[in-house]
Amino acid sequence: MATETAPPSPAPPQADERIRQVSGLSRLMARPELGAVVGAILVWVFFAIVAFENNFVSWATTAAILNRAAPLGILAIAVALLMIGGEFDLSIGSIVGFAGMTIMVLVTPADAGGFGWSLWPAILVALVVALVTGFFNGFLVISTKLPSFIITLATLFIFRGLTIALTRARTNRTQLGNLDEVEGFALADALFASQWEVFGARFRVAILWWIGLAAIATWILLRTRQGNWIFGSGGDANSARNVGVPVNRVKIALFMTTAFAAFLVAVIQAVQFTGADTLRGFQQEFEAIIAVVVGGTLLTGGYGSAIGAFFGALIFAMVQQGIIITGVDGDWFQVFVGGVLVIAVIFNNYIRQKAAAR
Repeated sequence: MATETAPPSPAPPQADERIRQVSGLSRLMARPELGAVVGAILVWVFFAIVAFENNFVSWATTAAILNRAAPLGILAIAVALLMIGGEFDLSIGSIVGFAGMTIMVLVTPADAGGFGWSLWPAILVALVVALVTGFFNGFLVISTKLPSFIITLATLFIFRGLTIALTRARTNRTQLGNLDEVEGFALADALFASQWEVFGARFRVAILWWIGLAAIATWILLRTRQGNWIFGSGGDANSARNVGVPVNRVKIALFMTTAFAAFLVAVIQAVQFTGADTLRGFQQEFEAIIAVVVGGTLLTGGYGSAIGAFFGALIFAMVQQGIIITGVDGDWFQVFVGGVLVIAVIFNNYIRQKAAAR
């Protein structure tokens, strides 16, 4: 009689070698903002120790740091998006000055060489001018295929020169004030320059603009299709085009975003100081780019974060305030900027290589 043999038991399922578990440490090290977060903590601890007797650890100093960081942080977040998209904008500092003087010339009384407008129509015109400027930068980069570094370096000088020449030709001055006497100033002051008090320290509303824009930019990058488009456009524009990404539109929109950020900073500063001058925003483009690089964004594009730019701006402000409090010669700040830039690039490159190896 034949005996029945039991069928062989099925072999245990083999794990798909393409699926690989990634540890929490690897995910953390892969985050571009890691270096900036660690750097911000170290800088705060350093000045908390060195300048403790000078009240570095206080609400007043915290408010001063955040108030300093907010305008730079607004610019840095927009620049981070653009650099992740693979481009540069060296003209944003000039756009800050151009937008601010556009507002001031329009609201200055006619007998002083201006146009005598109320404030809000002037702000709207400045917004349109800034957005057109951003579109112009992006269109030139796309149409000429020249590096954005060259195009925006040229527009940096163009718009700085226009700001000085047109303002002086119209008003015979390079500084304009008395914005608080213009119709509509009260609402603008509430939106762009108001303050609130915490334990005797005054925090400006620009901090909320900074935090809000950082949150929106982070959401766009991590949770939306447009965020994937930005990373794709900066990582490999040709491959992105092949899968349907509208690379040209994305890059033009990013240039308009940096121009909008410059406009916003111009309005905040004009309302806060009740005036503007033709040199407002001078060299802020370089500070914004450095803050973005310190925040972990690659100069080659395709990698970075808005959170890193947020902390990069915070590091700038902490060092500036720390130097003031400790009484160190402010000229040393330039040395710090150069040193931190080199260290940040080396550190970020090291972290990225380690993350890739893991």
